[in-house]
Amino acid sequence: MRGEGFRESPRRDGLRRVGYVVKRFPRYSETFIVNEILAHERAGLEIEIFALRPPNDSHFQDSLSRVRAPVTYLPSSGFKAVDLWNAVALAGETCAGTWRELHYGASLEAVDVYQAAVLAREVVLRGVEHLHAHFATSPTSVASLAARFAGVPYSFTAHAKDIFHESVRPADLRRKISDAAAVVTVSDFNVEFLRREYGSAARKVRRIYNGLELEKFRFEAPRGRGAGIVAVGRLVEKKGLGDLVEACAILAEGGRDFRCEIVGAGPLLSDLAARVEARGLKGRVELVGPRPQNDMIERVRAASVFATPSVVASDGDRDGLPTSLLEAMALGTPCVATDITGIPEVLKDGETGLLIGQNDPGALAKALEKLLLDSELAKRVAQRARRLIETEFDVRHNAARLREVFDSAQADVGAPGAAAV
Repeated sequence: MRGEGFRESPRRDGLRRVGYVVKRFPRYSETFIVNEILAHERAGLEIEIFALRPPNDSHFQDSLSRVRAPVTYLPSSGFKAVDLWNAVALAGETCAGTWRELHYGASLEAVDVYQAAVLAREVVLRGVEHLHAHFATSPTSVASLAARFAGVPYSFTAHAKDIFHESVRPADLRRKISDAAAVVTVSDFNVEFLRREYGSAARKVRRIYNGLELEKFRFEAPRGRGAGIVAVGRLVEKKGLGDLVEACAILAEGGRDFRCEIVGAGPLLSDLAARVEARGLKGRVELVGPRPQNDMIERVRAASVFATPSVVASDGDRDGLPTSLLEAMALGTPCVATDITGIPEVLKDGETGLLIGQNDPGALAKALEKLLLDSELAKRVAQRARRLIETEFDVRHNAARLREVFDSAQADVGAPGAAAV
């Protein structure tokens, strides 16, 4: 299986240094970015991280300690017009394309132009050969302009919020897709949506799944785990955790013995706590808050069922393909999830888990109960889920595919008559 057999080899050709542009670093919920960077570093690619804002989380994942890449926080507040123009002037001394390409910043916020000028200068001074942004919002706005100034190609990974949220500006996203040397997204569902909505501009979009460090997610068959249910995610509308509380109430009313843990933090904490209280579920459903990854892994591995009741939120936001779901599948915990966006690509009903419709606590309760009671079904779907994760979600393999995208973009720039961006 690929998860066991894939081997890294030192890089002899292709890019040597890539700049990652992100909104904040680190972020508790963005383990997929850390996984990706670590895989690049293991393969010999030098990474520079550029964050538009400082972190604002109170908890961080253990794997951060292994990231070697330096983090540069671009100036983001308290600047004046003179600071912006000074930054542009400094970039102009270092980056040949600054004044020629400055008009591309006319549609951006002043802070984006300021950060792009600072970033472009750092790109040239540090020998960064390619910029890659995670999320098609401000990180890509800054990376795209900085790439023009510095004369390097850029790419970005588009996630669900970049594609489906009501705040998405189609003309802006179309321009970014057209201008980028390459565009990546994390599910076939996203690829098909972008190509349907943006036509030929999206022909370059390709799917590369977020990957997992499989050695951290040791598989254990689901035997003798008791009646534990667990969910992991930010406490926001799109996670559908209110439906999970209602499903637990249905199980309790039916006399089912169980315990449910919800791991994560977010703005809906008080609302969910009130639901737990109102439904008489104190002692059965616990909101445990954010936990370090090692602790989260043990909680998921100890549970009998993992729940991902994702929904399309009222603002259009939705999960693309939740990393927590992939982690549970890797660990051997049988999963129940809703059939939205990219989830059915991995959770195939009756094969690698149980799939239900969104906004249906009754169906969720039935699926949870089925896996709690049918040990053979639980064992069978868990084993198949692990095989799928090993085949499709090994971060070493998927990060290697992403490096091929970077190298290809650089090769295209180096072709006779090609432009930098």
